[in-house]
Order: sequence, then structure tokens, then C-alpha cells
Amino acid sequence: MKLIQRIGYYLGGFSLGLIILAFFFNGKKTSCSYGPESRVLKNITSKKIVLTDLSRQIITNKSIDTSLIRSILKKGDINFSESIPRNKPCGMYLVESELNEQNLVLTIQNCDSIATITDFKIE
Repeated sequence: MKLIQRIGYYLGGFSLGLIILAFFFNGKKTSCSYGPESRVLKNITSKKIVLTDLSRQIITNKSIDTSLIRSILKKGDINFSESIPRNKPCGMYLVESELNEQNLVLTIQNCDSIATITDFKIE
């Protein structure tokens, strides 16, 4: 079998496999969150999110919408150097994002069933 025939068979099978995968996963909410940052963010967003009184006060004073907090949790970056992930009983994470040239920082206490936003900073 010539090399060009092998490449043709390979590309034919590969494209058929892609079509089958697109058919099976079409419309399903599948995600590939393999990195540590995306796994932690997915874990936090899957839980009930609670605000402390201090963070609630800061958010109402700055007139921040809860949709902004959700977008920070979906698209933000975790600062692992300043986070304490192995803190007992709940890990502390700093989630950073940028909006309109301002740095937004959420401090989140990630427990087993609840994620609590303890602080919100705009820098």
C-alpha cells in the first residue's frame, strides 16, 4: 500500500470519527477541565455561593451585579501563590479578573457544600 493511500485512509477514518463525536456530543454540556485552575473554578461554581456581610456591603456600595461575580468565577484566574488550598476545613482561593482596566479580586472560602465570598476588592 502506498503512502498516499495510507494518508487517505487515515484522514477518512479521522473525519468519520469527528463527525460521530460531533453527533453524540451535540447539545450536551460537556467540558474538558483538566487543569488545576479550571477544576477549582468548576468546583466553586457548582456549589451554592454565599456572601458574608462584609462582602455583601462592599458589593452593594460599589453597585456590582451578581452576574459580574458569576462571570469572574467563570473567566477569572486563580492566584495560587496567595491562595491557601489545603486550609482546614475550607480552602481559601483568590480569583482575579480584569474589567475596564480595573483588577477585581474575589476571596473565596471553598467548603464541601458551600462556597463563601469573604472579600471583594477593586484595585
